[in-house]
Amino acid sequence: MTNKREIMPKSGNQRSDHANRKVVVIAYDGLTLFEFGIATEVFGLNRPEVEDWYRYCVVAAEPGLLTATGGVKLAVDGGLELLSDVGTIIVPGWRGAEAVVPKSLVTALCAAHAAGARLVSICSGVFVLAATGLLDGRRATTHWRYTDALARQYPEINIEPDVLYVDEGDVLTSAGSAAGIDLCLHIVRNDHGPEVANLIARRLIVPAHRSGGQAQYIEMPVPPEHEAGRIGLVLDQMRSALSESHSVARLSKLAGMSNRTFLRRFEAATGMTPSRWLIQERVRRARELLEVTRLPVETIAVDCGFGTTATMRHHFRRCLSTRPIDYRSQFSRSEPSGTAMTRRG
Repeated sequence: MTNKREIMPKSGNQRSDHANRKVVVIAYDGLTLFEFGIATEVFGLNRPEVEDWYRYCVVAAEPGLLTATGGVKLAVDGGLELLSDVGTIIVPGWRGAEAVVPKSLVTALCAAHAAGARLVSICSGVFVLAATGLLDGRRATTHWRYTDALARQYPEINIEPDVLYVDEGDVLTSAGSAAGIDLCLHIVRNDHGPEVANLIARRLIVPAHRSGGQAQYIEMPVPPEHEAGRIGLVLDQMRSALSESHSVARLSKLAGMSNRTFLRRFEAATGMTPSRWLIQERVRRARELLEVTRLPVETIAVDCGFGTTATMRHHFRRCLSTRPIDYRSQFSRSEPSGTAMTRRG
């Protein structure tokens, strides 16, 4: 399955300056606890070491006693009236692709969005956002099992079926379940910078950043035990030496495999070829350096293994639909005269 490009925020929507830190998670009867837990773990825990952390509450989508999957009874902070002054609203899944979305919830979400809230869905929660009409004409994604149903019910949406998440600025959608972690960390990264996102990722024991364009489904995400260490060694070596060239012959020798076997095992484990994986890692590192340092673009291009600014610009345009200089302008958090990061807002 080929990788799609990552969908970056629309130009001019600099969510790193998103001032309203109040995050609301929508609870409903039949709530999916895993998706709900993702939002709670990322946004709902106290983080005293992070300045201006989020304020978190849970809002009921409907009146009455709510029961989550597994029979868990829910206590919430209030009803839809609490959506009147929020910065981010997260819909952690939904009862199903065919389940009706209450008109009261649709109305409240539209009003909150019009007042400046960004709307976020995890997995099947996209059906709630779709019901508002706010995804019409925009890109969106969901779990691969639901893409056909979403396309059938909402043909106006431009569905990206093979990505982890899509960021349309004020409306963000993620693929199934664990992809919600990637999207939530993406939001933290844009609001608070890469260091804070890395901190949260370390707490969760997950990768700090998987690009939104990574494939949802990988044929064999965990290599056989006797190969896992060898493939992991290769990935670590490539990541620690991004500025170097990495031939298939050299990597195969490091893994102790023939070229043909290595290529097959590498793609089965990562979902991409070594060259594509290396480009993704180089882009990821370049993004970090553009955000947290004032190093010249030319220096970053060399340090990350692109060689020239033209090559780095080509890959940024292909992967992120932007130029390095524009990315820095939108997301830079560095001091003008040094390399230390400062937080804004």
